[in-house]
Amino acid sequence: MKLKGAEIIWECLLREGVNLVFGYPGGAILPTYDAMTKYPQIHHVLTRHEQGATHMADGYARATGKVGVAIATSGPGATNMVTGIATAMMDSSPIVCITGQVASSYIGTDAFQETDISGVTLPITKHNYLVTDVEDLAYTIREAFHIARTGRPGPVLIDIPKDIQNAETEFVYPDEPIVLPGYRPASAATEADIEHALDLIHAARKPLILAGHGVVMSGAANELMAFVEKTQIPVALTLLGKGGMPEGHPMVLGMMGMHGEAYVNQAIQEADLLLAFGMRFDDRVTGNLATYAPHSRKIHVDIDPSEINKNVRVDLGIVGDLRTVLSQLTPRVHSKQHPEWMAQIRDWQDDSFKRDIVNRDAGGKLFAAHVIRDLWEYTGGNATVVTDVGQHQMWEAQYYPHKRPYTLITSGGLGTMGFGLPASIGAKLARPDEEVWAIVGDGGFQMTIAELATAVQEKAAVNIAIINNGYLGMVRQWQEFFYEERYNATPMFSPDFCKLAEAYGIPSRRVTSRDQIKDAVEAARAYNSGPFLIEFVVEKHDIVYPMVPAGADLHNMIRRPVAAPDMV
Repeated sequence: MKLKGAEIIWECLLREGVNLVFGYPGGAILPTYDAMTKYPQIHHVLTRHEQGATHMADGYARATGKVGVAIATSGPGATNMVTGIATAMMDSSPIVCITGQVASSYIGTDAFQETDISGVTLPITKHNYLVTDVEDLAYTIREAFHIARTGRPGPVLIDIPKDIQNAETEFVYPDEPIVLPGYRPASAATEADIEHALDLIHAARKPLILAGHGVVMSGAANELMAFVEKTQIPVALTLLGKGGMPEGHPMVLGMMGMHGEAYVNQAIQEADLLLAFGMRFDDRVTGNLATYAPHSRKIHVDIDPSEINKNVRVDLGIVGDLRTVLSQLTPRVHSKQHPEWMAQIRDWQDDSFKRDIVNRDAGGKLFAAHVIRDLWEYTGGNATVVTDVGQHQMWEAQYYPHKRPYTLITSGGLGTMGFGLPASIGAKLARPDEEVWAIVGDGGFQMTIAELATAVQEKAAVNIAIINNGYLGMVRQWQEFFYEERYNATPMFSPDFCKLAEAYGIPSRRVTSRDQIKDAVEAARAYNSGPFLIEFVVEKHDIVYPMVPAGADLHNMIRRPVAAPDMV
């Protein structure tokens, strides 16, 4: 059948299993929006900004493991997507962004709302396209989805000029397998690599697993559990690796890195073997590379060959799908206990517990750590939590243990303030039966606050927890530690968040003491007609402990004093 390019876009999306897209219309993408009226099977969410559309598509993708889709017009519509695309790229999130472009004959003339978005996004996409012939459109969309979801997932952008959307051609959906020269994502490890890995594992006395985002993305949670229970090797988690194993499991130590548990970092520095599973040795994880894990041999398993030896030289790099590689390793690895190693780790762990703020009397003050821990308790630890970026993000990672994959959604690599609210809307619309909480700071929340209207319009029952300390808290923390307490440009005025919620028709509570938390959380959980907002007014000068200063040795952490009278 003959179809216009605009209709071909929707036909292809249907065949890729898309039933939800996030976008914002404009002149160069109007043919596609006009054709959308013929495809009621696909629900379009009108966002309030194109950045919000990309974050919602990202939240959708991370909540489901499927490809999220965002649509925008040319020029500013497309460039507004850049932050969301970069966020998805850094965290390997599969999204496809479709942008309208000025008509082919106008490209290069500085036409109204023209921007070379393919050139702009070249470094921050897994791949991108400018479609110049309607005959190529269907195959391009199919190829884009294939690239976004296979191998190491990532964002793909398709830029489509207005005349291509209006052009007509015979539509035949390309069902044949996608074959791309040079693009052959590995799956299984070689026999030689498996043998080498087994030799290293069996010889180790102090082994440690570093579990990253790849555990979640490859669907390897069950395989990792089987490997750990057979080998009794303790597990440290990256921020994006949380949920890869239940954090209540006795072999799971907690988060590593800059704001990880001190005993986890101590274990890394003392280990004689690191098994890095689906993680990329980010600088927030390693600290000073020159002194990182000096006693250990290292095995690195990753789907992306470019990650092997990129930041940390390893003794064995295995390129493959983690789930497949673990399935190869586990049947052949020896069962083994490590009692002396675990006893050492437990000693370090006891010291950390003595310093932990949640184990002390708060003296009537409301600290963010208490808010997060109570939220975990009152939700039974079963919610999907979407965070913004800053101190609250690290407190969430420290005090909300996750049991399941895809239940912590946060911007790890790019550290995108403004991510939390729109990504939580995408996650909730993707999984309407899931309890979703957006934990945001007063700073990041205001960056994409306009998406409150989207949440109301879509009746997205996201519970929004604002941790309000009146500062750009993490920046203020760095100013306190490293800039002699010159708090320049970090004190933050905010609106009355409850009155703001009222203006949007959103019910709200303000919490100023710990005894008010339970009632507020229960009220939010009972309200399912749309978003619910709680403003937690917490201590202004609280610090995220412990902390590895940027570039410092991983074991040289700034730790909470054992007996700090003011608790901060």
